[in-house]
Amino acid sequence: MTTHAWMPQSPCGAGCVEGAAPSVTWSRRVARAVAAGSVLLGAVGMLLAIVALPGSARAVVLRGWFRLLLRAFGVRLRVVGADRFQGTAGRGVLVASNHVSWLDEVALDAVQPLRMVAKRDIRSWPVLGRLVAAAGTVFLDRERLRLLPGTVAELGSALRDGAAVGIHPEGTTWCGLASGRFRPALFQAALDAGVPVRPVALRYVLADGAQTSTPAFVGDETLLDAIGRVLRLRGLVVEVHVLDEIAPGRAVDRRELAALAQAAVDAVSAWDIELPGQRTHGHALAA
Repeated sequence: MTTHAWMPQSPCGAGCVEGAAPSVTWSRRVARAVAAGSVLLGAVGMLLAIVALPGSARAVVLRGWFRLLLRAFGVRLRVVGADRFQGTAGRGVLVASNHVSWLDEVALDAVQPLRMVAKRDIRSWPVLGRLVAAAGTVFLDRERLRLLPGTVAELGSALRDGAAVGIHPEGTTWCGLASGRFRPALFQAALDAGVPVRPVALRYVLADGAQTSTPAFVGDETLLDAIGRVLRLRGLVVEVHVLDEIAPGRAVDRRELAALAQAAVDAVSAWDIELPGQRTHGHALAA
């Protein structure tokens, strides 16, 4: 694999993922796997019809489908804050969130379908990759920096056209015990288009509100390994915290804009914080 000095790196690996987590019975795991497979296969049959729908209808169908997929995997969705990412209908917005799990995109699209920027590898994921592509995903080749200006220009055009575009500025997944620096490059698209940035914090918690790293997709594990852990886990809730917009003009450049977005997300997603009515494990990653 080609690498370069700016390739996103994460110290997270198998040691970051909790081993002792509440699990469901084998029969429940099988039932979840069958349900999730049925939802995925059903979407393959509807793929052409979904793509042919007008934008607003497609968004409604995709939103419902992603919510159904979460439920099939035994995951509950909890949205905190606004119920959609666009504060003004028809006005573009850049949605910047932390990156923990393969479930991140599913959860975000279950709130409001986005044109996500995702690493090129996701396109090849069985079934889910095709559906993510159908939602208008922009695939980024992290190994070829010379293509980045073209990606920024494409995002800027989509934002000017009124799209809601989602990015994971850390550039790779972290386990949730810690997070990475928000890289500023893609924030340039929001500056160029003159649209707001919507910080969104993703938290994975159990039924009692305790944060968990079990859904994380990190290190050298395969997608099937990460999916298997979610199928076993009891009481998983993904919280999508829709935070206040950062208005155009508030930041002087993309670095300041990235820092503002990261500060907002970190204030909510930090492992050792305590939100009203919730408790956390209080672990920290030594790195």
